[in-house]
Amino acid sequence: MHNKQSQSPENETAATPVGGGARPWWLGIAVVLLGCVCLYATTTLPATAQYAAIGPGMFVTVAGGGLLLLGILLLIQIARGERFEAQDTENASGHLPMDKRAFFTALAATIVPALTMQVLGLPVTAMLSFMLVARAFGSKKIIMDLITGAILGSVCWFLFSRLGLQLGGFLPLAGF
Repeated sequence: MHNKQSQSPENETAATPVGGGARPWWLGIAVVLLGCVCLYATTTLPATAQYAAIGPGMFVTVAGGGLLLLGILLLIQIARGERFEAQDTENASGHLPMDKRAFFTALAATIVPALTMQVLGLPVTAMLSFMLVARAFGSKKIIMDLITGAILGSVCWFLFSRLGLQLGGFLPLAGF
């Protein structure tokens, strides 16, 4: 037996071309430009490293190439007239406004390493960043998030040390 599933009107309109509205060319161009910036940045980074066959330049090259390819594909979709609308996700609705508190909490988590890495060390910095990101996603278990972040940061610090990569002191303020 063959069951036909009915398509909702939302699914049908998402694939139809835009009738005459403005196309978001800026979005595709921004992704292409970001890819070009990444590829330009690789000219100063080594493609190989002392400790491994793959260096930091390789990762930036792959990311830049991927962004460039995705930007071109996005421009093709825009040229074809495909619509770009907010989509509902598991726990969110596309029509609701952005949760600014969660956004700025996650933004703070990305700024914390730049401000605290040298002074506090990787484990404490990872602990704070992990807790902030978990909080942005709705976690209420601050102590557990701090402990998890400290464990992950400590493991990363020890693994990088075993590879011979110096990330500074374990806890610089404590003299470790």
